[in-house]
Amino acid sequence: MGKKRIIKPSAEEEVLKESEKVETKVKKEAKETLKKVKEGRIYILSSYNNTIITLTDLEGKVLGWVSAGSIGFKGAKKATPFAASKVAEAITQTIQKIGIEKIEILVKGIGSGRESAIRSLAARGLKIISIKDTTPVPHNGCRSPKVRRV
Repeated sequence: MGKKRIIKPSAEEEVLKESEKVETKVKKEAKETLKKVKEGRIYILSSYNNTIITLTDLEGKVLGWVSAGSIGFKGAKKATPFAASKVAEAITQTIQKIGIEKIEILVKGIGSGRESAIRSLAARGLKIISIKDTTPVPHNGCRSPKVRRV
Protein backbone atom coordinates (compact mmCIF):
# COMPACT_ATOMS: atom_id res chain seq x y z
CA MET A 1 0.00 0.00 0.00
CA GLY A 2 2.84 2.44 0.45
CA LYS A 3 3.56 5.02 3.06
CA LYS A 4 0.79 7.20 4.42
CA ARG A 5 1.71 10.82 4.41
CA ILE A 6 0.24 13.30 6.84
CA ILE A 7 -0.11 16.68 5.23
CA LYS A 8 0.83 19.42 7.63
CA PRO A 9 -0.70 22.85 7.03
CA SER A 10 1.87 25.33 5.80
CA ALA A 11 2.68 28.49 7.69
CA GLU A 12 0.85 30.57 5.06
CA GLU A 13 -2.42 28.70 5.59
CA GLU A 14 -2.18 29.17 9.36
CA VAL A 15 -1.56 32.89 8.95
CA LEU A 16 -4.57 33.17 6.63
CA LYS A 17 -6.82 31.40 9.14
CA GLU A 18 -5.63 33.65 11.96
CA SER A 19 -6.14 36.79 9.88
CA GLU A 20 -9.71 35.68 9.05
CA LYS A 21 -10.41 35.25 12.78
CA VAL A 22 -9.01 38.73 13.50
CA GLU A 23 -11.08 40.27 10.67
CA THR A 24 -14.30 38.74 11.96
CA LYS A 25 -13.57 40.02 15.48
CA VAL A 26 -12.88 43.51 14.11
CA LYS A 27 -16.10 43.44 12.07
CA LYS A 28 -18.10 42.38 15.13
CA GLU A 29 -16.56 45.17 17.21
CA ALA A 30 -17.26 47.69 14.45
CA LYS A 31 -20.90 46.60 14.26
CA GLU A 32 -21.24 46.93 18.03
CA THR A 33 -19.79 50.44 18.01
CA LEU A 34 -22.07 51.41 15.13
CA LYS A 35 -25.09 50.34 17.15
CA LYS A 36 -24.06 52.50 20.11
CA VAL A 37 -23.58 55.71 18.08
CA LYS A 38 -26.48 58.16 18.40
CA GLU A 39 -24.60 61.41 17.70
CA GLY A 40 -22.06 62.16 15.03
CA ARG A 41 -20.07 64.80 13.23
CA ILE A 42 -20.10 65.57 9.54
CA TYR A 43 -17.01 67.17 8.03
CA ILE A 44 -17.66 68.91 4.71
CA LEU A 45 -14.49 69.71 2.75
CA SER A 46 -15.37 71.84 -0.25
CA SER A 47 -12.54 72.81 -2.58
CA TYR A 48 -12.48 74.27 -6.08
CA ASN A 49 -12.13 70.74 -7.48
CA ASN A 50 -14.21 68.42 -5.30
CA THR A 51 -16.58 68.05 -2.34
CA ILE A 52 -15.82 65.41 0.30
CA ILE A 53 -18.16 64.62 3.20
CA THR A 54 -16.90 62.47 6.09
CA LEU A 55 -19.08 61.01 8.85
CA THR A 56 -17.45 60.40 12.24
CA ASP A 57 -18.55 59.69 15.78
CA LEU A 58 -17.85 62.21 18.55
CA GLU A 59 -14.41 60.68 19.19
CA GLY A 60 -13.37 61.21 15.56
CA LYS A 61 -13.54 57.59 14.34
CA VAL A 62 -14.57 57.57 10.68
CA LEU A 63 -17.85 55.75 10.06
CA GLY A 64 -18.14 56.57 6.37
CA TRP A 65 -17.24 59.05 3.66
CA VAL A 66 -18.46 60.05 0.22
CA SER A 67 -16.98 62.35 -2.40
CA ALA A 68 -18.33 63.74 -5.64
CA GLY A 69 -15.74 61.72 -7.52
CA SER A 70 -16.77 58.45 -5.85
CA ILE A 71 -20.40 59.01 -6.87
CA GLY A 72 -19.42 59.34 -10.52
CA PHE A 73 -18.92 63.02 -11.27
CA LYS A 74 -15.86 63.82 -13.35
CA GLY A 75 -13.82 66.92 -14.01
CA ALA A 76 -15.27 70.33 -13.30
CA LYS A 77 -18.69 68.85 -12.46
CA LYS A 78 -17.31 67.56 -9.13
CA ALA A 79 -17.11 71.10 -7.73
CA THR A 80 -20.71 72.10 -8.53
CA PRO A 81 -23.42 72.67 -5.92
CA PHE A 82 -25.51 69.93 -7.55
CA ALA A 83 -22.72 67.37 -6.99
CA ALA A 84 -22.40 68.51 -3.37
CA SER A 85 -26.12 67.97 -2.77
CA LYS A 86 -25.87 64.46 -4.26
CA VAL A 87 -22.91 63.72 -1.96
CA ALA A 88 -24.99 64.88 1.01
CA GLU A 89 -27.83 62.58 -0.05
CA ALA A 90 -25.43 59.64 -0.23
CA ILE A 91 -24.00 60.30 3.25
CA THR A 92 -27.55 60.64 4.60
CA GLN A 93 -28.22 57.04 3.58
CA THR A 94 -25.20 55.94 5.61
CA ILE A 95 -26.43 57.99 8.58
CA GLN A 96 -29.83 56.32 8.43
CA LYS A 97 -28.27 52.83 8.25
CA ILE A 98 -26.18 53.51 11.35
CA GLY A 99 -29.05 55.17 13.19
CA ILE A 100 -27.51 58.51 14.08
CA GLU A 101 -30.07 61.01 15.29
CA LYS A 102 -28.11 64.23 15.99
CA ILE A 103 -25.24 65.66 13.97
CA GLU A 104 -22.73 68.49 14.20
CA ILE A 105 -21.52 69.96 10.92
CA LEU A 106 -17.99 71.30 10.42
CA VAL A 107 -17.39 73.02 7.08
CA LYS A 108 -13.94 73.62 5.61
CA GLY A 109 -12.89 75.17 2.32
CA ILE A 110 -14.05 77.81 -0.13
CA GLY A 111 -15.74 75.76 -2.83
CA SER A 112 -19.20 76.32 -4.26
CA GLY A 113 -20.67 73.17 -2.69
CA ARG A 114 -20.56 74.30 0.94
CA GLU A 115 -24.04 75.72 1.36
CA SER A 116 -25.85 73.30 -0.93
CA ALA A 117 -24.44 70.35 1.05
CA ILE A 118 -25.66 71.86 4.33
CA ARG A 119 -29.08 72.65 2.85
CA SER A 120 -29.57 69.13 1.52
CA LEU A 121 -28.52 67.62 4.88
CA ALA A 122 -31.08 69.82 6.63
CA ALA A 123 -33.75 68.90 4.08
CA ARG A 124 -33.26 65.19 4.82
CA GLY A 125 -34.68 65.61 8.31
CA LEU A 126 -31.51 65.34 10.40
CA LYS A 127 -31.31 67.15 13.73
CA ILE A 128 -28.45 69.58 13.30
CA ILE A 129 -26.94 70.64 16.63
CA SER A 130 -24.40 73.13 15.29
CA ILE A 131 -22.73 74.36 12.13
CA LYS A 132 -19.11 75.50 12.44
CA ASP A 133 -16.77 76.93 9.82
CA THR A 134 -13.21 75.64 10.26
CA THR A 135 -11.69 77.18 7.13
CA PRO A 136 -8.07 78.15 7.82
CA VAL A 137 -7.46 81.89 7.55
CA PRO A 138 -3.93 83.32 7.31
CA HIS A 139 -3.19 85.94 9.97
CA ASN A 140 -0.55 87.90 8.12
CA GLY A 141 0.04 85.79 5.03
CA CYS A 142 3.29 84.82 3.37
CA ARG A 143 6.25 87.11 3.21
CA SER A 144 6.06 89.28 0.12
CA PRO A 145 8.88 89.03 -2.43
CA LYS A 146 11.68 91.56 -2.33
CA VAL A 147 11.53 94.61 -4.59
CA ARG A 148 12.64 93.97 -8.17
CA ARG A 149 15.75 95.87 -9.31
CA VAL A 150 16.17 96.61 -13.01
